[in-house]
Amino acid sequence: MILTITTTKKPATDLGYLLHKSPDRCQSTKLSFGTAHVFYPEVSKEKCTAALLLDVDPIEMIRGKNRSKSSMPLEQYVNDKPYVASSFLSVALVGAFGTALNGKCKTKPELVDVKFPLTAKLSVVQARGGENVLKKLFDPLGYKLKMKRQPLDKKFEEWGEGNYFSIELSNTLTVKELLNHLYVLIPVLDNYKHYFVDKQEMEKLLKRGEGWLSEHPEREFIANRYLKYRMSLAREAVTRLSEANPIQEQEEDSKLSLEEELESSVSLNEERHGTVLSALKSHNAEKVIDLGCAEGRFIGLLLKDKSFKKIVGMDVSIRCLEIASQRLKFERMAPMQKERIELMHGSLMYRDKRFSGFDAATAIEVIEHLDPPRLAAFERVLFEFAKPKMAVITTPNVEYNVMWENLPAGKFRHNDHRFEWTRKEFQEWACRVAEKFGYGVKYLPIGPEDKKVGSPTQMAIFIKE
Repeated sequence: MILTITTTKKPATDLGYLLHKSPDRCQSTKLSFGTAHVFYPEVSKEKCTAALLLDVDPIEMIRGKNRSKSSMPLEQYVNDKPYVASSFLSVALVGAFGTALNGKCKTKPELVDVKFPLTAKLSVVQARGGENVLKKLFDPLGYKLKMKRQPLDKKFEEWGEGNYFSIELSNTLTVKELLNHLYVLIPVLDNYKHYFVDKQEMEKLLKRGEGWLSEHPEREFIANRYLKYRMSLAREAVTRLSEANPIQEQEEDSKLSLEEELESSVSLNEERHGTVLSALKSHNAEKVIDLGCAEGRFIGLLLKDKSFKKIVGMDVSIRCLEIASQRLKFERMAPMQKERIELMHGSLMYRDKRFSGFDAATAIEVIEHLDPPRLAAFERVLFEFAKPKMAVITTPNVEYNVMWENLPAGKFRHNDHRFEWTRKEFQEWACRVAEKFGYGVKYLPIGPEDKKVGSPTQMAIFIKE
């Protein structure tokens, strides 16, 4: 397998300093499964290309493995691993370009943060999921992607095309960024790791994903594949990535966010919590889970009402849960009160048996922070798997935004909102979800209501039919 990296930024020979490999000679690095060779097929001030050729030794690749346990004893001898970019190449990147991966350059340290026009070519990658997977991994990072699908066998055209591609990636970025993108995403494309995945591997993902993975729209997909679907590790990785790019402000700060500043003038948060509380009481809910409980304000309100026997607050942010615990004075709480309440670390993106068995679930000002793929996952987590008898969801009404003079036209109330729906859009979404998962639904306005634009918050109450 071969990877080439080309730049045209003058002097292009600076690429050699950044990669810590001289263009004047071929250099080899011995690995446990073969040898990585680095050489430069093209060197000039105008254009420089570095090549990483990974020569995988099939015997070294399987040495030490217990082949008797395999149901396919020839699989370790007959496979694509010596020829197709995979986790072997990621290991080779560390062995050959470890200094560049870590963002170090002793000779010219000023180059580390310089963005170069770079083009990376991979002779063959396996993209399980085809072109769509390639696009959804690299497009959000700003790459111009060219790809050519390879036939399974040129002699047997009737076999059709496989998931093998030759790809070319072009972007303007630092060498460190390019190498770290490749290190993480090549095994994700292949959906395979040749070694055992443990917590150390999760730490590698977070290290190599620093500065870009937390903002990638497919971070959950990437974490799952990179960590070989070890769900506990993937959840922890996604949680830590979410904290690096928080949905809500994690710290209590004297300066209000724009959203809080707007809503404080009408005490909207208090009215929102009071309306949700009334809805729960009107349906005699006793066991309630608040999904996305943040700093526990609504949990505190539920705790004051003795009709609620079991109260659970769930959030993806450990910091938010710590603040909630402090706000509720959980450590000093009376034993009987402690039995009623639980603060739970979890994610709205994953099926979790702990979410089941509740009379009611609430998601107060949560869904607008989810982009479409996560919103679809949330729908299944809540309505298909958790299946509460009742669900209460609130979200901003974008029509009402014109009522706030200090909110610029076209701007959302919070900079992390992925959308803000009109009343029609919210009701269309809620009707579709209710019909799909066997719920009835009704709607209520929250806050001062205007004849033309409605109320600032809209609420849907789902009842299991």
